[in-house]
Amino acid sequence: MFQPQQADVRRFFCTVYRKWRDGEPVDAMQALALPWVQQHPEYHAELADEATALERVHDGADGRPNPFLHLAMHLSIAEQDSIDQPLGIRQALALLAARRGSLHEAHHEVMECLGRMLWESQRSGRPPDGTAYIEAVRARATRD
Repeated sequence: MFQPQQADVRRFFCTVYRKWRDGEPVDAMQALALPWVQQHPEYHAELADEATALERVHDGADGRPNPFLHLAMHLSIAEQDSIDQPLGIRQALALLAARRGSLHEAHHEVMECLGRMLWESQRSGRPPDGTAYIEAVRARATRD
């Protein structure tokens, strides 16, 4: 399993931003990340300064979200959707996006479910529960 280091993730998103800004071609994974970078202009200044991005500590103490965690979660959800893994995520995400009228807003809700699943896994020492994750997304998609 590919497990990038923090610096790798930060460089990846900074590169996606730079290539988009400069009109350079992107590879397949960068293309999957690009719409999420574009939809978060509040992160562009940080993405534009790779050296600072590599140094900055995002511990929540300043009240600001971690742009790299946020974008990585968007990318993870987009990748899950593209391959329908865990099975059913594509349908659940599509239903949630239709109910909310926005794929972006749906992603933000799915992030909460994904974060909860990962937290539960770490807390319990068990593997992530994909079934509980899908059920949580479906529950959000069927409530107003």
